[in-house]
Amino acid sequence: MGDFPLHLVQAPPRPRFGRGKALLIGVVTLAMCLFLAGAVPRPALRSPAFAIAGMTGIGSPPAGRSWAPSPASTAGLSSVATAAGQEFALHTAGGDVTFLPGVNLGSTTPGYQPGELSISAAQYRTWFAAMSWLGIRVVRIYTIHPPAFYTELAAHNRANPDRPLYLMQGVYPPDESKRNLFDRAVTEAFRTELLDAAEAVRGRLSREPQRGRASGTWRTDVTSWLAGWIIGAELDPSAATASDQRNASAPAVRGKFFRSTPQASPTERWLAARMDELATAEAADGLSQPIAFVNWPTTDPLRHPEEPLEQEDLYQLDANHVQPTAAWPAGTFASYHAYPYYPDFQRHEPALQTFRYAGRPDPYAGYVTALKRHHRTMPTMITEFGVPSSLGSAHNSPLGRTQGDHSEQEAMRIDAELLRLIKEQGLAGAFLFGWVDEWFKFTWNTIEHQDPERRQLWHDPLTNEQHFGLIAMDAAGSPDAATQYLLDDEDGWPVRRITSRVDEAFVRLRIALGTPAPGTLTLGFDVLPGLTGPPAPGSANRAADAAFFLDLTARTGQAYLRKQLDPLPLDVTVPVAARGPAPIGWQRFELIVDRDLTVPTTGEKLPAELQNAGFLRYGSSTVDSRALWERDGDSLMVRVPWAMLGFADPSKHMVGLPVDRKLTMQASPGIGVTASATGTDQTTGHVTWTNWNRPYYTERLKQGADVFRDAALETATAS
Repeated sequence: MGDFPLHLVQAPPRPRFGRGKALLIGVVTLAMCLFLAGAVPRPALRSPAFAIAGMTGIGSPPAGRSWAPSPASTAGLSSVATAAGQEFALHTAGGDVTFLPGVNLGSTTPGYQPGELSISAAQYRTWFAAMSWLGIRVVRIYTIHPPAFYTELAAHNRANPDRPLYLMQGVYPPDESKRNLFDRAVTEAFRTELLDAAEAVRGRLSREPQRGRASGTWRTDVTSWLAGWIIGAELDPSAATASDQRNASAPAVRGKFFRSTPQASPTERWLAARMDELATAEAADGLSQPIAFVNWPTTDPLRHPEEPLEQEDLYQLDANHVQPTAAWPAGTFASYHAYPYYPDFQRHEPALQTFRYAGRPDPYAGYVTALKRHHRTMPTMITEFGVPSSLGSAHNSPLGRTQGDHSEQEAMRIDAELLRLIKEQGLAGAFLFGWVDEWFKFTWNTIEHQDPERRQLWHDPLTNEQHFGLIAMDAAGSPDAATQYLLDDEDGWPVRRITSRVDEAFVRLRIALGTPAPGTLTLGFDVLPGLTGPPAPGSANRAADAAFFLDLTARTGQAYLRKQLDPLPLDVTVPVAARGPAPIGWQRFELIVDRDLTVPTTGEKLPAELQNAGFLRYGSSTVDSRALWERDGDSLMVRVPWAMLGFADPSKHMVGLPVDRKLTMQASPGIGVTASATGTDQTTGHVTWTNWNRPYYTERLKQGADVFRDAALETATAS
């Protein structure tokens, strides 16, 4: 996730199909859906329904155990689920379910910032059907969603009584501008949000429009399928430390339903009070559900002396210090957002390095097991996990579970592996992050390269945080944009014809090669005419600011940027020797994935780590979603990510220039394209486009999602 919390700034199963059969069903039914939907790109402002990969209408559920709710009653309180000891039990007509495979659902679609809550009723309807098809049994949301969410969830569950989709409701702190939790405004705002959430799930809330919050009238009661609550957000360790120091004398909490233990920190006492307030509201309606608070490895209760970054082991937040009373039968659980690539202690902690799972050392298995072991009196859930299917990465990791640089198939395979791992290590649930790719997301090693005000308007393959979804939100480009002819010369060499089309993720080129076809080809891109210097690799072109060098024989390639546009200095100073080879005046397109660090316990010096994100994979994007070029007869198809051209905001033609370690932006008049081979530089035309304030996108199930479906159905069956 990076150095700060980036994600939040948001029944018996069907018979298990083999992966081949599942994929075939997906392909066939997706074709049907595209036919019915007309395969029309949709603007973010008005997204119509879209049946993803035929998840609807694949037949009625087979006979077997029913997942219909069968709540337990204790002392007049009804509980759909209860947590006791280390077991979380979802009470169903088919018996208690003790492991929940779930997914996290954000609140936005492309073109929107996280607080703009842009999902339509039609999308909710389709997505719930898709979740059910994928074997997902619980949907977790971080905040109160618009009324349509609850209406469509209830409608879906009533239509599928033996295969409902359960809800894990989140409540996000509405005021993060102040870091002192005990500030009266912070406490009151969160208390109000908690009580509003309790009313929303009961269908009794009405709210006027307010920035960053859902509004409208909630009339649908979904508490029949309410499996629990996860309140709060990932805490910044420095802010939590400062808040505790200011409020050391905060009193212990002795609520009717939740209490703090003598060991509780001020922050834990504050959370205990909020959990008691929520429980009080629920109990007034005769309900009791398990309530937890958000935690993550940066503030986990374990100590990690080998962690190189001080802030990653600065503060300990412990769910053991917030306990339910006997009056709250549903209990509590420990909730963690835990990924296999961060923090770095997973790479250096001896106990994790030697922990074995599936016949090999597996630090992540060791870590989630350590969390479970620490919470001996309550169940533990991993409520965020997963890896992104992005071109760019942000951290390396043991066993190749890096924070990016995965094809869609590989990401789905790893996600399935992690889901099974979490189940087999005895935890109570695992919620994949996330449901859809989110364009507004940022990450630590590209955030300084982009205009933060307009990031949601384009889709960056280099920003891993934008690619965690099971559902791809593919850039489609305006339907009004015409294909441009940059060159049309049958006798031209090294190329005869170039056409271009732009969308919110790529400049797409189709290049007809000359005769004979060249063995190598350099595509030079002039984005700012005022920049000149040494020629682009493989050419004599001094005007190009970015270049793709393609070896058509070896089928390899490399992206380069002129030094003036290289964004890496915005992130960190990297020794020249650490950079990959490049011609004078140029740099390979690289991303920093770890700073130079020192292991505290051993003094070991760890050099900075870079990803050669500009390595240009050859092949079809339907086989490897990271592939950027392929050959089709005498033509090349090339996808050029905007970031590899130096753009900080293509929607306004803005190119980023690092000046004194700060981003400045300059408007580009368009992109001049030059093709070069064996000393011949062939100037073509300019790629032009119209600024946009509304993106277009299409939804599709990611390649390999059937593998995750197998794992979800398997873990649900095994419960």
